[in-house]
Amino acid sequence: MSRNSSAVQRLAIALAALFGSGLAFAQVPSSAYRVETIHGPRGIAPEVSAVAFGHDGKLYATFRRGYIYSYDQDSKSWRRFADSLHNPLGIAKGDKPGEFLVAQVPELTRVADTDADGRADLFETVSDGWGLSGNYHEYIAGPVRDRAGNLYVSLGLASGNADPRPPARGEITRRPRKALQPVPGKVNSMGHFSPTPYRGCALQIRPDGSVRPFSCGFRQPNGIVASPEGEIFASDNQGGWVGTSPLHHVTDGAFHGHPASLHWHPEFLGINPVEADVAMLDRRRKRPAILFPQGDMGGSTAGQAFDLSEGEFGPYAGQLFVAEWTYPRVLRVDFQKVRGEYQGAAFLFIEGNGLRMANNRMAFAPDGRSLYIAQTSRIWGSTEGMQRIVWRGEVPFDILKMRLTRDGFDLTFTKPADPESATNPANYPLSRYYYLYHSSYGSPKTDITPVAVSAVTISDDGLRASLRVEDLREGWLYDLRPDSIRSREGEPLAATIAAYTLNRMPATESGR
Repeated sequence: MSRNSSAVQRLAIALAALFGSGLAFAQVPSSAYRVETIHGPRGIAPEVSAVAFGHDGKLYATFRRGYIYSYDQDSKSWRRFADSLHNPLGIAKGDKPGEFLVAQVPELTRVADTDADGRADLFETVSDGWGLSGNYHEYIAGPVRDRAGNLYVSLGLASGNADPRPPARGEITRRPRKALQPVPGKVNSMGHFSPTPYRGCALQIRPDGSVRPFSCGFRQPNGIVASPEGEIFASDNQGGWVGTSPLHHVTDGAFHGHPASLHWHPEFLGINPVEADVAMLDRRRKRPAILFPQGDMGGSTAGQAFDLSEGEFGPYAGQLFVAEWTYPRVLRVDFQKVRGEYQGAAFLFIEGNGLRMANNRMAFAPDGRSLYIAQTSRIWGSTEGMQRIVWRGEVPFDILKMRLTRDGFDLTFTKPADPESATNPANYPLSRYYYLYHSSYGSPKTDITPVAVSAVTISDDGLRASLRVEDLREGWLYDLRPDSIRSREGEPLAATIAAYTLNRMPATESGR
């Protein structure tokens, strides 16, 4: 999780979130969405770490101190459901009424109210098939479920700034965390490491209870989600080997870039990741589906939620919302599948507007009209508690989609655009850059290059602008900063940045 914001920057952002300021927040207009603060139960620290809705329609929130409380939206009342958990960081509705699956640091636990009195009376281990070293950085996210009934959790690496604390669970690797002498072209410094199985991996837990590492190569995957089709996506945080906060499409056997968890990969049992060749790792790794420009969008990305409301939450139905911990933001993703792989565009959905920092997990209400957000300060100090975002019923003038074509990008608007402003190429400043793949903490934007938008055409209904872009290249992030574009009614465009991760170009007419 990124710590590169200064104390002054954090204070300025927090004050702006609370009181407003001259900071240039790029946000959906306040007339479209409002942010409400939910007051927590009395007498406990308001460190809300995760949220989910139960079969009874109530919200269930986990608290970092080990509690689960239910919240009735109508009466605005809290009731303790469970306690004595160890740093619960994920919760999901179970198969039966009164049942939940809770991801706490040591295990995935079935917590259930079997006698329907409103308090949990069953605590059952679903799985604990991974190691623990006692390192503070060993967080967990999940669980989520695919269509076959398999569960998934994602595990963070241990911090290189703290040694394991016995007793540890599972084998402790005897491989060194750092090479004694730097070797050109080699991994050298791990920064974060995987002292026990399977830190830095996404695990699959089958219905029979068996566990296996599903994919590896994460640093701190503090958010995992299943799409309506059962595909798995996980966010990660900028740091060593992670140039900027990404979103990964998690697939069986994939390596996502951080070499620490290769300690436990069967193909690398005879290879020390500290001595691995960086170019080999780069060829092997699966590129992130989405890159969130560091600072402009991402700081420490966290949990996600798909908008399955079919329009009850506004115009973004079907898209993915991503919580952001470092800044008072929620991000938005429009996926595009190109030659069999996911990539696409990222946008700011909300910034400021009353939203606080430390956004960790999210859940849509059953009616789809509001998005609840759990906020936890973790260990570095920030805001904490719970808020929700509510759609007011007005559709903002925004970029709904940004899709790659063979000639450039198609932008889909939520409302018809004014033809004069929307067809002016000068209103679409575009640049491209990439992030370095290396062991250093993060990466600057590298080889920032202006990209010409040579022409823009607009559809008859004003909902689509087609940008002709010269010299599109794979492996770059395309950063669009639209300016002076208005709707037919004169409303300014809400989006001030759209970032497209271009991993693959569309197939040509010959299919290549």
